[in-house]
Amino acid sequence: MRGINPAVAAVASPPIPEARSWAARYDGALGPVVDLTQAVPGYPAHPDMVRKLVEAAGDPESFAYGHITGDLALREAYAADLSSLYGGAIRPDDVAITAGANLASFAATMLLARPGDAIMLPVPWYFNHQMNAGLLGVDVVPLPCRPETGFVPDPLEAERLLDGRVRAIMLVSPNNPTGAVYPPDVIEAFGELCRRRGVILILDETYRDFRPAAVDRPHGLFGDAGWRDHVIQLYSFSKSYCVPGYRAGAMVAGPRFGPDITKILDCIQICAGRAGQAALAWAIPALRDWREGNRALMNGRGEAADRAFSQLPGWRLDSRGAYFAYLRHPFPGRSSFAVAEALAVRCGVVTLPGSAFGPGQQDHLRLAFANVESDSIVATAARLQQLSF
Repeated sequence: MRGINPAVAAVASPPIPEARSWAARYDGALGPVVDLTQAVPGYPAHPDMVRKLVEAAGDPESFAYGHITGDLALREAYAADLSSLYGGAIRPDDVAITAGANLASFAATMLLARPGDAIMLPVPWYFNHQMNAGLLGVDVVPLPCRPETGFVPDPLEAERLLDGRVRAIMLVSPNNPTGAVYPPDVIEAFGELCRRRGVILILDETYRDFRPAAVDRPHGLFGDAGWRDHVIQLYSFSKSYCVPGYRAGAMVAGPRFGPDITKILDCIQICAGRAGQAALAWAIPALRDWREGNRALMNGRGEAADRAFSQLPGWRLDSRGAYFAYLRHPFPGRSSFAVAEALAVRCGVVTLPGSAFGPGQQDHLRLAFANVESDSIVATAARLQQLSF
């Protein structure tokens, strides 16, 4: 009897449920469990957003199927917002609404690569991007990123690693897991590399709304009239509007990709949830100031993480930004898995091991500090200091 698809069986299990299971063995001696595994907003959605969601959920229109690539009102609102931010002319027809950014990533990988092809991912990578490729039988070419360069990928090194199998380069900025914000000129250099070498740049900007306030335009790719031929952007509404359970994301791509994106989305989602789309179409222009306030709040938590984690003897804060701190642990020879498990069981702090984010990450842990308030970050750091082997 034949069994499970070998490509699926070979993919590692999701790391977050396993990490959370460790907390069941914690005795509570140091206080309640602090869960820093999953990146979720540590504050509620705007009350007017909640009212809009309730209204939309009660509208019979939301019970029906919508357009495969998203309701027009949301595509118009998102295209206008992008055009304002990036200085380019992005059209509603360039936008496809997806059931979350993970689904957008899966669709983009399926769109561009077949089994035996490859995509290039900077390491450390976001594990779902690598898992998506594995499920589809697509290989991954690792692009090493290093603490000494702020975990920013090098386009020259990427070009040296390109071969005939690589169909796309996928970047995440601000980065998950490191929090690194890639400079605009680096992103633009990757765009030029992809244009010149005939590969596609997939740019995941899920955490774009939490970049440092001093940074204006994340990059200038959309100001180039030719972007539609070699750039696909991914985005999530979950973090910016505190609605991860509504599963709303977006892909931005040119007309050469549109018909095939529609085929894929018709098979794997039919349409994204209608109630969330209706509320988000209102929220994008209406909650702009609220989003800016949350950016400031999140950067304040990041600064608290800087202060708290930088003072820990032996530990090293190698990178921080958006929702994440990427810490080097002080236990040579101990795997990141063993350190993360011990931290959960003995100290009640649940983190993700660096090994979840690709090769060469055994010395690191990822902490999603967005989940907790600034004063709790200080208390969390004190628990880390108590861990020993």
